[in-house]
Amino acid sequence: MTPSTEETFYEGGPARGDLILNLLAGLTLIGLPFTVGALVRALWLRFRITNKRVSVTGGWLGRDKTQVVYSQVKELRSVPRGFGSWGDMVLVLEDGSRLEIRSVPNFRNTEKYILQQISTKKSQNTLQEVKGFAG
Repeated sequence: MTPSTEETFYEGGPARGDLILNLLAGLTLIGLPFTVGALVRALWLRFRITNKRVSVTGGWLGRDKTQVVYSQVKELRSVPRGFGSWGDMVLVLEDGSRLEIRSVPNFRNTEKYILQQISTKKSQNTLQEVKGFAG
C-alpha cells in the first residue's frame, strides 16, 4: 500500500464579507464587540481543509492549532451567514468534543466536500474492519 498524498481543498482565512459586514456594524456602539471579533478572526484565524483532515489555526496571535481527521467526525452541523456566502460549521467528534469553524468562505461547497470526505472515511474504516468470512 502506498500512502496517498494530501490534497488541499481550501487553505486560507475567514470570509472577507464577514469582516466587511462587521466593520460596518462597528459604526454603531452595539456592533463594536462583533467588529473586534471579526478583526481577530481576520488577523489570526486560518483554515486548511484537505482530503485527510481539517486544521484550524487560531487563538491569540494564531498560537492554537487543532487538527481533526475525518474518521473522528461523528456529525457536521452548519449555519449559513452572509446570505449563504459564508457560514459557520461545528464538527462533532466521536468523543463528544466539538470543533467550531467560523466564517468559512465558499460555505456550501466546503460543506459538501467535508460531508463527502466523512462518508468516504467511514466506509473505508468499515471495509478495513472486515477481515474474512464469518463461519
